[in-house]
Formats: sequence, C-alpha cells, structure tokens
Amino acid sequence: MQAVKMYTTQVCPYCIRAKMLLKQRGVENIEEIRVDQDPVQRQHMMQITGQRTVPQIFIGDTHVGGCDDLIALDHRGGLMPLLGA
Repeated sequence: MQAVKMYTTQVCPYCIRAKMLLKQRGVENIEEIRVDQDPVQRQHMMQITGQRTVPQIFIGDTHVGGCDDLIALDHRGGLMPLLGA
C-alpha cells in the first residue's frame, strides 16, 4: 500500500473525515503533519500544493487535494487503485 501523508490541523472536521475514509479503505498509517503547530510546514504545504486549506492529502507522490477531492476520487473508483490495495 502506498504511503499516505496529510497536512492537517487539530480541529479540522474535514481532516477527521478524510482520515476516517482512508482508514475505512484499509490505510493503517497516515503521516500527519500538523501545520497549526509548525508555520514552516504550513509554508511548505502552500508551496508544494498552491493551497492554503487543510487537509492536503498525498498518496505516494500524488497530490490528491483536500477532503472533497478524496471523496470524489473514491466515488469515481480511483482511490483503491491509487492506494495500491
């Protein structure tokens, strides 16, 4: 299974929803980078994604986007192949 990295904040309901969906799809480990605790990581996230909002989700080297993007990917049947499951 591909590695999953997610830029998050502590009180983000979309982050929680995205993590729940990934866990339902069999993802056991999510590398969570808390941008509310580390301004340098927030700047890095904005540079590599062009986005300011969280979550920002990466599966392997692929930037999936945010929670809505992850849900749409799942509905299209693209999440499981991307995860490599």
